[in-house]
Amino acid sequence: MIENRRSDRVAVLIQRELSDIIQRELNDPRVGFCTVSQVEMSSDLRYADVKVSVIGNKKQKRATMIGLKSATGFLRREVGQRMGLRYAPELRFTLDRSA
Repeated sequence: MIENRRSDRVAVLIQRELSDIIQRELNDPRVGFCTVSQVEMSSDLRYADVKVSVIGNKKQKRATMIGLKSATGFLRREVGQRMGLRYAPELRFTLDRSA
């Protein structure tokens, strides 16, 4: 129960930090207008499944996902530094198709 609440808190913080980093610091032209809609943490906090909502056509969505996946190392490092986590979680991006 306590682990579940901690993973929820970490997920919210990662969502906030990732949104900020993508908006302000990621300078990849492939990444269009996207928002981090949801983050789900694994029970051991080693993996973060990040759902991203992208505005645009299929080509723009695909380019944004490719850009985010290529920037995963940078994003992981930035999240780890900002949050002061012992282990920065591995970020796994998926397209949020619910919108």
